[in-house]
Amino acid sequence: MDKLTKPVRFWLCATIIFLGLIGCERFVSTSGDAVERVSDGDTIVVKDADGKNITVRFACLDAPEIAHTNKEKQSKRISDRNQFTWGVKARERVQQLVQQGGDRVTLNITDSDRYGRKIAEVRLKNGTFVQQVLLQEGLAKVYRPYLNKCPSKNLVQQAEVEAKQQRLGIWSDTKFVNPWEYRSLYKK
Repeated sequence: MDKLTKPVRFWLCATIIFLGLIGCERFVSTSGDAVERVSDGDTIVVKDADGKNITVRFACLDAPEIAHTNKEKQSKRISDRNQFTWGVKARERVQQLVQQGGDRVTLNITDSDRYGRKIAEVRLKNGTFVQQVLLQEGLAKVYRPYLNKCPSKNLVQQAEVEAKQQRLGIWSDTKFVNPWEYRSLYKK
């Protein structure tokens, strides 16, 4: 570099710095998968690097159900209203978290389910573990049948214990039916 003239060194350094900054900005602004929509409290749709939409089911937990049909939306049954009220709160919280994360998430895919959805731990670009937040706030329950496929099982179990002890969210509702029990009892 000693043999290069001062202007050439300047432009060479400036070009290297500029390209470095452009590359870093590209990484920072587009890291993770773009969230296309939040389906419910434990399911999102992301666009992968190839532009294909992928449905992602949250690993480790089960969130309350939301109404999908007009019949469900108009139901007067207390068990439906209760389940759907908590389901909407869980979905809204996921939407809030996704927006805070710039509509991007990082997935740690752990499995696929019988519906072809990817099962994944979901984190925001700042490292926030979405499942942990939902459990800490009492907006979901740990789904124990698949806990062995949950890399962060200790975190999620501890988050649920804290919410239960503080009687947060669904833990404060004596009429709440676990989502998996609700589906088996009331969904056909």
